[in-house]
Amino acid sequence: MIDFVIVSPDLRPYVLDTRVKRGAELSTDHHLVVSWIRWRGRTLDRPGAPKRVVRVCWERLAEAPVREIFNAHLRQSFNSIPRETGDIESEWTMFSVSIAEAAALSCGRKVVGACHGGNPRTKWWTPEVKRATRLKKESYRAWLACGTPEAADRYRQAKRNAARAVAEAKTRVWEEFGEAMEKDFRTASKRFWQTVRRLRRGKRCSTCTVYSAGGALLTSTEKIVRRWKEYFEDLLNPTDTSSEEEAESGDEGNDPPISGGEVTEAVKQLLGGRAPGVDEVRPEFLKALDVVGLSWLTRLYNVAWRSGAVPLDWQTGVVVPIFKKGDRRVCSNYRGITLLSLPGKVYARVLERRVRPLVEPRIQEEQCGFRPGRGTLDQLFILSRILEGAWEFAQPVYMCFVDLEKAFDRVPRGVLWEVLREYGVSGPLLRAIRSLYNRCKSLVRIAGNKSDSFPVGDGLRQGCPLSPVLFIIFMDRISRRSQVAEGFRFGGLRISSLLFADDVVLLASSGEGLQLTLERFAAECEAVGMRISTSKSEAMVLSRKRVECPLRVGDEFLPQVEEFKYLGVLFASDGRREPEIDRRIGAAAAVMRTLHRPVVVKRELSVKAKLSIYRSIYVPTLTYGHELWVVTERTRSRI
Repeated sequence: MIDFVIVSPDLRPYVLDTRVKRGAELSTDHHLVVSWIRWRGRTLDRPGAPKRVVRVCWERLAEAPVREIFNAHLRQSFNSIPRETGDIESEWTMFSVSIAEAAALSCGRKVVGACHGGNPRTKWWTPEVKRATRLKKESYRAWLACGTPEAADRYRQAKRNAARAVAEAKTRVWEEFGEAMEKDFRTASKRFWQTVRRLRRGKRCSTCTVYSAGGALLTSTEKIVRRWKEYFEDLLNPTDTSSEEEAESGDEGNDPPISGGEVTEAVKQLLGGRAPGVDEVRPEFLKALDVVGLSWLTRLYNVAWRSGAVPLDWQTGVVVPIFKKGDRRVCSNYRGITLLSLPGKVYARVLERRVRPLVEPRIQEEQCGFRPGRGTLDQLFILSRILEGAWEFAQPVYMCFVDLEKAFDRVPRGVLWEVLREYGVSGPLLRAIRSLYNRCKSLVRIAGNKSDSFPVGDGLRQGCPLSPVLFIIFMDRISRRSQVAEGFRFGGLRISSLLFADDVVLLASSGEGLQLTLERFAAECEAVGMRISTSKSEAMVLSRKRVECPLRVGDEFLPQVEEFKYLGVLFASDGRREPEIDRRIGAAAAVMRTLHRPVVVKRELSVKAKLSIYRSIYVPTLTYGHELWVVTERTRSRI
């Protein structure tokens, strides 16, 4: 006997019996071992995805006749509403209810979601496989009953037939899957790439339990949802007090009202297929609006603009935990993505297009994050050229890669409003921006269950089109005020820092100069409520010989490293590019291994589809940052 059922000592008195079931055919040399336990505890209440969800078939809005019906219903609602009341909540309620009703009447509804609790069958579990498996089990029981050689032969033959049926069914399903992918590649590009991403990601295992703050395992839905709320409430409110301040009065300005053209352009920038916010208004609803619908949306935005207030739905975010890595029962191993109201995001996009021309000329050249015409490659190229030039002339470069603790979540809003005024944003535009933060709240959604909402008093709104430009203005003020005479001189320029949003590199030609630059930067961060993470910030020195660079923030020393990954590219203290090239080749090989079975060897997929996946996934993974490489013959042969 080599198979056992193991129970804990506290459950041992409840075990009634344990037996071997030789009649259960499991296609193995082992026999089934079953234990009967009289369980006196309560049934665990565990969260799970809703069994049935009724939603609008919003995909049908891609059809012209459905869009016409949708807009006809919306026009009818628009003609029946009263004149503009000036109350933003009333205006929003009329618009949101009308657009939801128009979508339901024109598109219809459908039930989605799998039924949990049953025994799910895979696609290859066909009637033929089911019959072959049943015959195998019957032959096995007959062999146990009589034990004759003929019965054993019949069982072995039935076992071979069942294995053949399963193999053929699985092959047929894979062929159908490949044919469906090929069809999607030709007719439904979005679904094709969704399938590819799912194949790359692999199977995701859900968890029904989490640990409390004290380390106790929580199993009930109510406690789990409450724990997620506590976690994100602490995470999104890193300071004890809100940084809001009283609104100014008397600064009305002369900004024009929001035009229909601004709204139309902002709606065009919406991406389809995105998850809605708390109001359940999908991007397809807004993108399907005709002239009348867009004029109604413009009217709504102008009420918000004139009143300096926005609906509460626009200020409420739905936080969805997304697993990163590690133990799935630990909340800190998840990152939260915030789903905002899409009409509110369109309004924020209109404001962003007004803010950008005012502040863009004032932002320093050192900042490349969230700026038009600039990207990570620009910053990587600058740093690479500095290091190459310094190495050529045997000049050491002292660098500090600074990490800010919860950078987006710690921005004090009171300080942010002051910074916006310094950069020329005032009057109704500033009041409109502040209105998005006046009653800012969030709630957590986990496995279809929602928590109570909680206030968020600090930080920028995740997922808001305004947040990137607001953040780089805030960081630019810190960088500008922390400028010192030190830095690294390169090509007639003095460069003391490089910024890509919150990714900061401080540069100097000596250790003392770098320490002075770091102290000034840390002091400016502390003055506005930001904090440098000493555990994640690191120092590195590019030099032909080993140089010590003890950097200190307060009483804590920063670690000095030989390699650092900046904006996805590995930089080494000896100037070598080979470690980064090795890393790129390894990452590309991992991508190819992931896609080998479902894509590469699929005969049903055309060469054109495979090449499209190759160019879109494999090549970018391999060649990211290749503009910085010095390509030798050995490197060329490897890639």
